[in-house]
Amino acid sequence: MSWFVFTLICMLGWGLADLFYKKSNVDGDRYSHLKTAVWVGLMMGVFSLLFTVLTLIKNAGADIPDAVTAETLFQPGVSLIDSAVKYLPASLGYIISMVIGYAGMRYLEVSIVSPIQNASGALSAIAMFIFFSVTGAIGSFWEEFTVLQVVGTVFIVAGVIALGIVEQKLAKAEGALDLPKEERKYRYGALALLFPILYCVFDTIGTAADGIILNEETGLGLGEIDVLILYGLTFFLAGIVCWIFLLIREKKAYNPFAKPEWKTRFPAALFEQFGQIFYVYALAENPVVAAPMVASYCIVSAILSRIFLKEKLKASQYACIIAVIAGIVMMGIADGLAEA
Repeated sequence: MSWFVFTLICMLGWGLADLFYKKSNVDGDRYSHLKTAVWVGLMMGVFSLLFTVLTLIKNAGADIPDAVTAETLFQPGVSLIDSAVKYLPASLGYIISMVIGYAGMRYLEVSIVSPIQNASGALSAIAMFIFFSVTGAIGSFWEEFTVLQVVGTVFIVAGVIALGIVEQKLAKAEGALDLPKEERKYRYGALALLFPILYCVFDTIGTAADGIILNEETGLGLGEIDVLILYGLTFFLAGIVCWIFLLIREKKAYNPFAKPEWKTRFPAALFEQFGQIFYVYALAENPVVAAPMVASYCIVSAILSRIFLKEKLKASQYACIIAVIAGIVMMGIADGLAEA
């Protein structure tokens, strides 16, 4: 499959994850985001262990496809700890941005700066473009760029940012008058500004670092499954830290397997992992172009919320969605022409 197909599957997975993140967000629970992080850490840890076991079985001589086993890790002379430390900037960037995203979930619907968060895909693409240009590795990517891809990327980025602007205006008009004065200040003030800015910064760091690390010329010699194992291990450790923090703060052990938690946070974590797998393969093949397209998974989330959560969309929101879809279609046509 091409990077384009991988990206579409990733968008679907993360769009579904967003849907369940919204359903699992508990109003009044100040640690709801940490509980979600525990579940995602568990899921990432399980898949990391699965890929590790398959790799060890493969190394023992069993007939397991290379596509589902690590390429570099667990080889003689390779230090797992050393590789994990080298991958730390990417994994920490993602983990911090995701936890910030979970924490800001109750503010994002009315945040006056939500377009800032949605800009991370474009910013990471720019960061990778600059890095590959400086290191002389941009030639292999530049040869694949077409006018249709550039126009499609512009449509996608513009549509995603426009959707954020439209949503904040609608939320402000429809919701702000119903909130107490102090609550309006809380949601439209410094805190509302802080969440999307921090999310954008750390997500940009993670995405750009992943694109650089997975590149054959500039990377660390890690394959896609290597990255999934390292990221999964890091997020699993982060999940344990969150669980310990909850234990200390709430004076009781958080049970992620309780029925209410299982019904919403399990599918959220599962779709997060599902999207992550295809995201890594998409970024490995075409990082500069795939990054902004992946960021448009918020469009999938908006459509799914309309269908399953009965959230109403305005004509302006549909216009933004249509613009992003048009950009994705252009990317698909360009990818098809390239393979023809």
